[in-house]
Amino acid sequence: MAEKNTVKELLTNEIKDLYSAEKQLTKAIPKMVKGSNNPDLKEALSAHLQETQDQAARLEEISDLLQIKPTGKKCVGMEGCIKEGTEVLEEDGDVTVLDLGIIGAGSRVEHYEMAGYMTAISLAQRLGATEVVELLNQSLAEEQGAEKKLRTIASALVKTAPTEFEIETPEKAQTSQAR
Repeated sequence: MAEKNTVKELLTNEIKDLYSAEKQLTKAIPKMVKGSNNPDLKEALSAHLQETQDQAARLEEISDLLQIKPTGKKCVGMEGCIKEGTEVLEEDGDVTVLDLGIIGAGSRVEHYEMAGYMTAISLAQRLGATEVVELLNQSLAEEQGAEKKLRTIASALVKTAPTEFEIETPEKAQTSQAR
């Protein structure tokens, strides 16, 4: 494990972590798109895939500016978020409820990334790296926008999702047929 005695060393670690996270997501998002049922959700995830690819490229640009390599670290936090999201994709049930589960997993991912970008921004500001701050802010704004889209879709879907009182059990089906 590398020592972290300076803000630059910590920022380097944050950039590597974010880069690993974004690269992992470029592989995970297509699976989320495929597992989604709602057209708006599919569209939002597909659009964010392109943003994610752009964010990884932006982190490469930032690495050049800081004269560091973006590789060499695995983001275990994102690995965990993706694992949880994969579990959601493997479940069966009502398609609207399943889409809400995908949105929940996606929202956790976005919040994790936002925390990383905000940390990196603070560190880059301390170093006076204004171009790095601008690039990081651009990615942060995209992450915030993606999370807002997910929240908007969830707000619409949750209104149509069955509650425990609306689920038709075999007993209810027999009762309603007997009437």
